[in-house]
Amino acid sequence: MPSKTTSGNGEPPPRPAEDRTAILWCNLGSPDEPTAPAVRRYLSQFLHDHRVVEIPRALWCLILHGIILRVRPAKSAAKYRSIWLPAGSPLKVWTEKQAKLLAGWLGERGHRLSVRHAMRYASPSIASQLDAAQAEGATRVLVMQAYPQYSATTTASVIDAVTAWTRTKRSLPELRFVNQYHDDPRYIDALAQGVEAYWKQNGRPDQLVMSFHGIPERNIRLGDPYQGQCLETARLLTARLGLSPSAYRVTFQSRFGRAKWLEPYTEPTLRELGAAGTARVDVMCPGFPADCLETLEEIAMEGREAFLHAGGKEFHYIPCLNDSPAWITALTGIAERHLAGWPTKPLPGEASAQNVPR
Repeated sequence: MPSKTTSGNGEPPPRPAEDRTAILWCNLGSPDEPTAPAVRRYLSQFLHDHRVVEIPRALWCLILHGIILRVRPAKSAAKYRSIWLPAGSPLKVWTEKQAKLLAGWLGERGHRLSVRHAMRYASPSIASQLDAAQAEGATRVLVMQAYPQYSATTTASVIDAVTAWTRTKRSLPELRFVNQYHDDPRYIDALAQGVEAYWKQNGRPDQLVMSFHGIPERNIRLGDPYQGQCLETARLLTARLGLSPSAYRVTFQSRFGRAKWLEPYTEPTLRELGAAGTARVDVMCPGFPADCLETLEEIAMEGREAFLHAGGKEFHYIPCLNDSPAWITALTGIAERHLAGWPTKPLPGEASAQNVPR
């Protein structure tokens, strides 16, 4: 029998393929195209997630298949068409670009790893990107999410998808998760720089409205920390901007169904401000690192109409972080903090391989 330390011909065994570290940058997802069939497929996957809708399954499936998936796709497809880019959905375009920039910036800092983007409810899927990373030799994966504030409806759902993938594998990579970064100083600074740059170009408003995505109020009573983290983000940001409490509002958008969601709601607040004679309102969405349907259509279009129709004079939408250098700097810092202890940099004398975004 050959020795365990030699191959069959007496030579030392070949060295195993170099293990690698991968980052998976995850976002919610978007239809593949702005058509009713594509939206129906997307909504079916999204709204079947028990993390998103927690009412009894049998009742919900009747509502979902009997009403929502028959009526909503055509209406939503029209909204998607109003914001669609030549390269596709804005959310997908920005998420992919953020992954590429993150790979490049980490590479410039000497890290040797790959960065892939994935969508929770669309392509490329989380499972397919984990498969690809493992096929390339990844033995460590850092899962980062485009959700600064933790919620079971979003953050935990991504973790569910990753753990579902692990149940299909025998050999698993080490896994780490970035669950939230709502109070990270670099994230707050990136938000503040975006606001300050916009105000430098366009002047200041009478009111700044910070609109976060809403969730059912019941979720908070059950222990979801989301609302508190949104309020903390707003507190830190307005302190950084030097705003008095009378100069801003915190609201919640995208209410779905008849249940009570987090209040105050964004659109009624905009109508209230317009009716009160507010000359100018600026709206930003701190919980969305990338512009998407909820920011570009729901806020920049529908929110604008609500404010102006109620009597407001001037409406401004401040874009999301997208590919701003301050945001990529923050994202790089967040990644480095969670990569600590993993051998992502070459040893002395080794060549540094170029990072590969996917």
